Amino acid sequence: MSWIPLPIGIDNFEKIIRGNYYFVDKTLFIKELLDMKGEVNLFTRPRRFGKTLNMSMLRYFFDRENQDSDSLFAGTKIMSAGEMYLRHKGKYPVISITLKSMKQATYDDAFYCLKEEIAAEYRRHDRILPDLPYEADREKYLRIIERKAQPEEYLGALKFLSECFFQVYREKAIILIDEYDVPLENAYFSGFYDRMVTLIRSLFESALKTNDNLEFAVVTGCLRISKESIFTGLNNLKVISITSQTYAEHFGFTHEEVEQMLRDYGLEENVETVRKWYDGYRFGNAEVYNPWSVINYVDSCYKDKHAFAKPYWSNTSSNSIVRNLVEHADISVKQEIEALIEGGTIEKPIHEDITYDDMDSTEDNLWNFLFFTGYLKKISERQEGETIYMEMAIPNSEVRYVYKNAVLRWFEEKTKKKELMPLYESMLNGDTEKMAEILSENLMETISFYDYQESYYHGFLAGMLKNIGNYIVQSNRESGNGRPDILVRYPSVRGKAVIIEIKVSKTYQGLEEKCDEALRQIEEQKYEEALRQEGYQDILKYGVAFYRKECMVKTKK
Repeated sequence: MSWIPLPIGIDNFEKIIRGNYYFVDKTLFIKELLDMKGEVNLFTRPRRFGKTLNMSMLRYFFDRENQDSDSLFAGTKIMSAGEMYLRHKGKYPVISITLKSMKQATYDDAFYCLKEEIAAEYRRHDRILPDLPYEADREKYLRIIERKAQPEEYLGALKFLSECFFQVYREKAIILIDEYDVPLENAYFSGFYDRMVTLIRSLFESALKTNDNLEFAVVTGCLRISKESIFTGLNNLKVISITSQTYAEHFGFTHEEVEQMLRDYGLEENVETVRKWYDGYRFGNAEVYNPWSVINYVDSCYKDKHAFAKPYWSNTSSNSIVRNLVEHADISVKQEIEALIEGGTIEKPIHEDITYDDMDSTEDNLWNFLFFTGYLKKISERQEGETIYMEMAIPNSEVRYVYKNAVLRWFEEKTKKKELMPLYESMLNGDTEKMAEILSENLMETISFYDYQESYYHGFLAGMLKNIGNYIVQSNRESGNGRPDILVRYPSVRGKAVIIEIKVSKTYQGLEEKCDEALRQIEEQKYEEALRQEGYQDILKYGVAFYRKECMVKTKK
């Protein structure tokens, strides 16, 4: 088959259809939305799981401004769903805005972006201007288009536009608000959270709470932010989170959809790679894949069907929550992170009423953030009294990569700030007991992965020696064959050289035997010969053995 382009970064429904991009049909989302009859529907899903594309699809289906919906939806599943659904097509005035651009450094800049977004939506509907019966309304409409309105007028702008629609069309409006929590998250990290909460609350109250001209509304985001009263008094609010059974298969790709895509591109043999890297999410009872990562991976196979899987989602999504967890972890949390990275599970109480202000208040809140934003998946759940406990794990290799990277960056930054001169001095002076003591103390503070394999300890020790100063540190783990694990040497042969060989013991009692084994390897492999030939005379040889967070060091001169 000829290659069908994949819609990477394209979240406009019409552009995907008209541009003949590969399309995974999610139009039955429309059917379920009409069946469930929720007046205000909040969908919370992780980033890059198709929220914006689904919102665009809703707009093109329902909007009376779209005069060509028959051809746009031709052949889709919704067109076979029955007349009771098709009679809604092209019937309603639709207000569609996104708040994803409100990621600004100041409140004023963020508010400016909101005004721009609202003005653009008013311009999209400016054909109704001549038909508005009241001059005051026409003047207000123009003020908003020209960005000359008072701040309070923008707070009620969505409600006012729906009122204008009803005056002209005698139809209630559908309101679509995409990525509602982006400005809240940004404001939290930028220092104007309370002002942004007030702004979003006012916008929502007028448009969704006291609006007689609302047919229904759909709001999307990553989290349900409710304690700050964003949705105060919205008795008509229906929250559909990743724990809900309804709408489960409409965000993300199902296993059947992924298998079909791989068949369409002749990549059937890659199904296990895709499953390992991008599957593992569970919305309700539906198992879903990360759609962003799947289409990026399939696209990477255009020239090479055996292209390596990569962490596409981790490069687009904000990983600040994972970094926050790692940076503030105590010993028990470090152990839990280690267990997760090694493929284990943790059990935590889950609650959906989250506030950014609460993020750092308890570890449980951080685990909740990680779960609802896609960094953990549900394995099982149980109820104890009024509390629901969720057993959770890392979804797949892609997300595990995020955790590992966060741990490595944290370790590098932590090491830079440490006073490691005592370690360097003990190593250069042959003080093995002091070396072992310092290394063991630092191991207690780390988060390990690779199940305490030799490569983990190699990376740990190389990182500790990275900032030794006037010495050259060479790490030859990758090249193997006749080279020591770590070589530390002064640039001049008049200075010292240090050979370090690392071993891992299966027991604490076996540490000394492993140190001896490492020292024998240094001798048998004649690691020091090349240094002698270069002219080094003062050469220190260390056998370093590890067992979990314990270390022993022995030397042979």
